[in-house]
Amino acid sequence: MANLLDIRVGTLAPLERGTNYLKQMLPHGFESFSLTFWKQIGPIDVEGSAKAVLDTLGDNAIVSALTMFGNPLQDEQAARDLARCIDAAHLYNCSLVSGFAGAIEGKPLPESLPQFKKVWTELAKRAEDKGVRLAFENCDMGGTWKAPLWNIAHASTAWEMLFNEVPSPNLGLEWEPCHQLVSLVDPIAQLREWMPSGKIFHVHGKDATVAWDVIKRYGLRGGKPYVWHRTPGFGDTNWTDVISILRIHGYVGTIDIEGWHDPVYREEMETTAQVYALNHLKHCRGGATGVSNPR
Repeated sequence: MANLLDIRVGTLAPLERGTNYLKQMLPHGFESFSLTFWKQIGPIDVEGSAKAVLDTLGDNAIVSALTMFGNPLQDEQAARDLARCIDAAHLYNCSLVSGFAGAIEGKPLPESLPQFKKVWTELAKRAEDKGVRLAFENCDMGGTWKAPLWNIAHASTAWEMLFNEVPSPNLGLEWEPCHQLVSLVDPIAQLREWMPSGKIFHVHGKDATVAWDVIKRYGLRGGKPYVWHRTPGFGDTNWTDVISILRIHGYVGTIDIEGWHDPVYREEMETTAQVYALNHLKHCRGGATGVSNPR
């Protein structure tokens, strides 16, 4: 039976900041936390931190994902750390590991496919054995089709190629509207197209604002900024539509806010923006709490 909390609203939390960060964010009403690592796990005790994290969250929130933002196609340690996340996920009562697909940088995207197949066939098998799903974040990291950086999973054409190379049911997407809008793709149409595939495993709460007046006057190569990453509630996306499409297709999971990108609500206003986004997304899903029907 459908439940309001079938779609929780949470945020990203660097595990290197420990439980103190979680303790400060929890009172605002975040319902999930995607625990993140940058490039590699490094000195973080990912296994030993699990009990402290779960004790801190209690019944108030869940760990939605372990997220490793590295380049596993070029960095062997990043690939090993993804495997380590897969092995550790159960310690956090979590069954999702997300991050970049990786890239052979500076070469056309298709030239990354052999290494992608080698690395992710092994990771997907490990994930299947552990009951873990793997979700590709779809940020282009400033790369292009001809010269990708960090991540080749940045366009729907690429997603089709990747899932063809490694046809595992445990490989999917960590989707968000922001990166579609940066590429001038309609995120609502894309979500409608991809939800029936069952490949949307996780959603990031990040948006964008496109300055169509700038594009119409100067084009894409006129030297003028024309798109900005935004915190949800300050960008162009209709999140009510996003959540409706997710619900229609039976999505059960989280929308975790990816902050630290908004050009206006940043630095001293970072948490203000994230809490605003939290409340905005809860409003778009139907409220902070469910309302029982009359009997």
